[in-house]
Amino acid sequence: MPFVKLVKNRSYFSRYQVKYRRRREGKTDYYARRRLITQDKNKYNSPKYRLVVRFTNKELICQIIYAKIDGDYVLGQAKSSELARYGLAAGYKNYAASYSTGLLLARRVLQKLGLADTYKGQVNVTGEDYNVEAGDDGPRPFRAYLDVGLTRTTTGNRVFAAMKGVVDGGIEVPHGVQRFVGFDKEKKELDAKKLRSALFGGPVAGYMRLLSKDDEDRYKLQFAKYIKAGITADKLEALYKGVHKKIREDPSFQKKTPKNRDDKKQKRWNAAKISLAQRKDRVRQKKESFLKQQQQEGKIERSVATYLMTMFA
Repeated sequence: MPFVKLVKNRSYFSRYQVKYRRRREGKTDYYARRRLITQDKNKYNSPKYRLVVRFTNKELICQIIYAKIDGDYVLGQAKSSELARYGLAAGYKNYAASYSTGLLLARRVLQKLGLADTYKGQVNVTGEDYNVEAGDDGPRPFRAYLDVGLTRTTTGNRVFAAMKGVVDGGIEVPHGVQRFVGFDKEKKELDAKKLRSALFGGPVAGYMRLLSKDDEDRYKLQFAKYIKAGITADKLEALYKGVHKKIREDPSFQKKTPKNRDDKKQKRWNAAKISLAQRKDRVRQKKESFLKQQQQEGKIERSVATYLMTMFA
C-alpha cells in the first residue's frame, strides 16, 4: 500500500483561522475593500469617501460612505424609488434611472456640503466624457472612489451609469470610458451619441416600439406601469430631461409622511394587558360559572352553592 500523507492533521487545525463573517457569507470583497478604505498617512484623519452602488430586486441605492475604526458612516444616500417625486412613474433599475439616481446623490451631497453652486457639473447631457475640474478660487472638488462590490464590471453595466450621473452632478470620481455604453473596443473610442441615447432611455424606447409591433399582449404585460402612467416611447427622452431638471432644482431629501392610523383599528397579535381589578373579576366569574355547573349537575346542594357565591362576591 502506498504512503498517504495526512494533510489536515492536528497541527493544521491548531493553526486554522476562520475568515471574516461577511467573507464567509460571500458579501464583501475584502481584497478590494482594503484598498478602498486605506488612507495615506500624510492625510492624517481625512476620510476616504466611497461611491457605493448596489442593486436590489426593486430599486437602486447609491451612497457616499467613509470608514472609521468602529464601522462605516453614510454621508449621503439616494434611492431610485425617490425618482417618483421627480416625475418618473416606472423603470427604477434601468440605465437611465441609474444615471438619474447618481445625479440626485451628487446634487444632494454637494448641497449638504455647501458646494452646489461652486460645482454644478455638466448641465447639458451630451454623452461626452466629463471630469470635474478645480476652480481658481474656493475649495477643491469633492472626491469619491467607485465601490462596485461583487458586481461584474462588464461594458454597459448600470453601475457605471450611476457613476456617470455622480460625475455629471459635480463630484470627482476617477474613471475611464472603457465601460460606458457605446465604447468601441477595437477603435478604442467612445460613441457619445450612443451613450447619450442610453442615458435618456433610448434602448427602452426602442424595445417598446419593437414589442408593440410584434407582440401587443406581451407589450401590455411588460410595460403595464408605463401604459398606466401614460408614458410612450416618444415621451421618454422629454421625461428624463424633466427629471434631471427637477433634481437640480431641489435635490433635498424628504421624509415620508406617516400614515394616519387613527381611522383603522390596529391589529393585535397578543392579548391586551388587563388591570388587577379586571383579573380578580375574571376569576370571580369563572368560580361562579363553575358552581352553577356543579349545582345543575346535582353534585352540590343549592344552599351550599348560594353560600359559596356570596363568599366569592
